[in-house]
Amino acid sequence: MISSRSEKLIPRHLVETPAAVVDLSRARANAEKVVRYLSDHGLAWRPHVKTHKSRMLARIQLEAGARGLTVATLREAEAMAPLGADLLLAHPPVGEARRVRLTQVLARTPLSVALDSPEALDTVRAAANAAQRAVPVLVEIDVGMGRVGLTETAEVLKLAEAAASSKLTSFRGILFYPGHIRKSGAEQDVELEALRDRLSRVLADLRSAGLPPEVVSGGSTPTLWRSHDIPGVTEIRAGTCIFHDRDTLALGVCDPSEVAYRVETTVVSTAVPGQAVVDAGSKALAREEFRADGRGYGIVLEHPEVPLSRLSEEHGVLDLSGTEWRPRVGDRVSVIPNHVCVSVNLQDQLLAEEPGDQGGQPLRVIPLEGRGRTPLPDQ
Repeated sequence: MISSRSEKLIPRHLVETPAAVVDLSRARANAEKVVRYLSDHGLAWRPHVKTHKSRMLARIQLEAGARGLTVATLREAEAMAPLGADLLLAHPPVGEARRVRLTQVLARTPLSVALDSPEALDTVRAAANAAQRAVPVLVEIDVGMGRVGLTETAEVLKLAEAAASSKLTSFRGILFYPGHIRKSGAEQDVELEALRDRLSRVLADLRSAGLPPEVVSGGSTPTLWRSHDIPGVTEIRAGTCIFHDRDTLALGVCDPSEVAYRVETTVVSTAVPGQAVVDAGSKALAREEFRADGRGYGIVLEHPEVPLSRLSEEHGVLDLSGTEWRPRVGDRVSVIPNHVCVSVNLQDQLLAEEPGDQGGQPLRVIPLEGRGRTPLPDQ
């Protein structure tokens, strides 16, 4: 159970829009579906909590069978530490401020760290020394995205050896992110083949050097259902799949009945012909371009043919040119954002509804303990 007597409830008629609402039954079903698939292929799930920032949602993932959790920030690590899960920091902690904070996190909970530089490794060692806790290290490799990760196998081996050579750290394995693969189904074949080739060469060289990786951490939500096609991988970090969004819907990763996150919004103007304006703008949805085929910043859940064509800070413009639907001022509609992770990060809280709710039950508040950068109040 994820409820408690101290939880906050809000009557539906007092919910002011824009409001981010989560269908908990769909979120649970999504988590269970991921675990079933990965388990069938001998893989583990370590979901990225940057999608939801919430202990409540993290518990759903762990109860479904997730091996542990992935965090992007030390704030997320602080927030998830009380859950007692195996944590992986998948963002290199560079600099003195992060060293101090990492030390404090390590004093509370074990943590693995992914990195791609000697400088980050030095930060981790210093924190490990101060906390008197050894830190397992995953060396990040680039498999085609060109963002972070080592590109040369010799550099991978050198950093892995450095991690393994100290009592303060150990070499646990490698990490990669195939974020450049944003196609559907069989359209991913060419890029997945290149990924497999790159990964197999790195793994072979690590084994030859006497550094066999215990963990090979990869995956993304767009490539989730092809995870079994990547030999050598041991765990998948896909996070968006607990909610899904317009992007994963368009890529065929899910169907509409599996989308568990929406932003409820109110029509505030129909003064300009051919459009309707809602009260959800860039401060609720994010001005992030659609990464699949299409345009706009989201779609209307009830009328998916209607895109959110323009955003300003507090206004969203619905393009009605392709529909017979004509909303009225005061109507409430739900928007599926292009990218759910950035929309969640803009919210003060999420609101949860349970199965069977016909609109009369209060909505449960989901705190976002991992949101922000500053330390949690109790740190």
